Amino acid sequence: MAAIVSEGRVRMSHAPGCSPAGDDEPEATVIDTRTTTLPREHRWVVVDVETSGLRPNAHRVLSVAALVLGEDGTVEREFSTLVNPDCDPGPVHVHNLTRERLAGAPRFEDISRDLADILDGGTLVAHNATFDYGFLDAEFRRTGTSMPAQQRLCTMALSRRLELDVPNFRLATLAQHWRVQQLQEHDAYDDARVLSEVFVHSAALADSLQLPLPVVNCRGRKSVHPDPVPRVACDWQNPGRLTDSGLVQGMKIVVSGSTTTPRLTLASRLTDAGLDVMNQVSRQTSVLVCNDPFVQTGKVRKAMALDIPIIDEPQLERLLAGVRPGVPKVAAVIDVVPQPGTPLETPIVLEQPAPIVPPQTWALAGQKPKLWSGRRVLLLGGSHLDGVLMRSRITQLGARPALNFTAAVTDVLVLDGGHDDKRMPRVTARQLPVLTRDDVDAALDRGVVPPHMRLEAQLSAPVLSRGEVIDLPSKNTSWAVNVAWKAEAGGSDDGDQLDVDIVAFLLGDDGKVDTDDDFVFYNNPLVDDGVVELTVDGPSEQCVRLDLAGLPEDCRRIAIAAAIDGDRTFGDLGAVSVSVDGDDVTAATFVLDAGTTERTMVLTEIYRRDGKWRVRAVGQGYDDDLAALVARYGVEVDEDD
Repeated sequence: MAAIVSEGRVRMSHAPGCSPAGDDEPEATVIDTRTTTLPREHRWVVVDVETSGLRPNAHRVLSVAALVLGEDGTVEREFSTLVNPDCDPGPVHVHNLTRERLAGAPRFEDISRDLADILDGGTLVAHNATFDYGFLDAEFRRTGTSMPAQQRLCTMALSRRLELDVPNFRLATLAQHWRVQQLQEHDAYDDARVLSEVFVHSAALADSLQLPLPVVNCRGRKSVHPDPVPRVACDWQNPGRLTDSGLVQGMKIVVSGSTTTPRLTLASRLTDAGLDVMNQVSRQTSVLVCNDPFVQTGKVRKAMALDIPIIDEPQLERLLAGVRPGVPKVAAVIDVVPQPGTPLETPIVLEQPAPIVPPQTWALAGQKPKLWSGRRVLLLGGSHLDGVLMRSRITQLGARPALNFTAAVTDVLVLDGGHDDKRMPRVTARQLPVLTRDDVDAALDRGVVPPHMRLEAQLSAPVLSRGEVIDLPSKNTSWAVNVAWKAEAGGSDDGDQLDVDIVAFLLGDDGKVDTDDDFVFYNNPLVDDGVVELTVDGPSEQCVRLDLAGLPEDCRRIAIAAAIDGDRTFGDLGAVSVSVDGDDVTAATFVLDAGTTERTMVLTEIYRRDGKWRVRAVGQGYDDDLAALVARYGVEVDEDD
């Protein structure tokens, strides 16, 4: 049995079947789900939440639905309820959950035991699973318990791994692709119902392609530094350093050393007063709170070097009694000037001087027409060096090298030993064109398209080579840098896996971070309440999300890098795929595969120049470890507080 809520009242029900989409829906990848068998080693629980905002530490769950799937993909149990957190419900125009609708609903602590029973031992399936898992984890922690589900699967990551032929990976788009009827968007129960069907279709396709599902162990991330104070967005501008006039809303406060009041409690009080609690000292810090500055922690030393005022906890308590009103923040506007002669929303690959590119054209200036634009070519067989060379030549032809056998693969390039690859029977079954090294040479040298390439080239995002630069379309300010590698490299539960970390650095004009908070990694995944956010979406998928409009003006560049833990190298990992995706457009993609002995690699940079935001495919590797990489960017890793 399961709970379903209507206007705050909970009732119990078994799950009904889902109605099919109408005949007017577009065609989808044909997958027969009548004999679907979901992987038996998981208990799949499809979840959706509606929330009062975007940040788990500051906002609350308003509605939650959870559907337990059987091995055949049907819903066996379901749970759905509104939740009354007694707070501002936030974007009512999105979820339609007003205070009046929520007034009669139970609180989270009232439903937590029933929800925990549904989730216990399950693998949580959600669309943008980091979001849903984070909110539920925060709600359970508020009740003094822990999140029962210890694994999760993101259907966005699964769809990206499958490389579905869709313009974006929104749930509504995937529902249309799979011909699943969506009755009420942004309703937790209906979204979970739709997502369960999307997941079943996607899992069946992954099985047919022999692609493992991107399951993440939520408790498996390492933690080498103390948990920082959770960052909460501050609504006030920073008025500068503390003066004799006292505290002003928006001042940036850093705490160092032991405190009489528990640090998280103290941070909450400061936040409630309108102050901006930071974890690291920077030039923007207004005041450092430290009860014993003679201890000379790293924060104290930096504050002294920057002449930042240092006060103790009793002084802070007196100042908190009279915090003055601050100046509200105004959203930053970035003026991005379009390239003359180029349509506003058509990115171009830049060379000097930049050519005028006609609409719907992705050709690089000074090169032959890209005969294979829009194609995905999978390499089978050959040595590491063969693969590096051939992927480079494929990129020159405008095609995108595929790392996995996905739904988007249009051609297969077979090198020495490739016919023995376990995926060849699937290639034959799908009747994909099989190319040879001679086909690539003929296309590059003489512009010859192999006759067995039966599919027409399709418009796609530009495929960059190492070092190439492209303007980001000016309309979008929110981007996701999705990084992926071969699914098999993610390893298995037996520990035979490569531990890869994606990191990001927010850099000034000097190419250095202003503060250690500007280093985004697994223990500091969030900057300025989501302006930059790192998510782990699968064993071989990680993402850095950027809100360029929200970046501080002194941030001129974001460098995104990868690091491999231990003694393993990029030669072991193989090729790395990078895709820069907006909500409705992919600005650029590229594959970096020249790594051999390197343990860290700068993948890409997004930077400002002449009023534009640009992306560069970098691929600069280093033989040393992550600690050495972060030191190059000015990060100070203190062994003290």
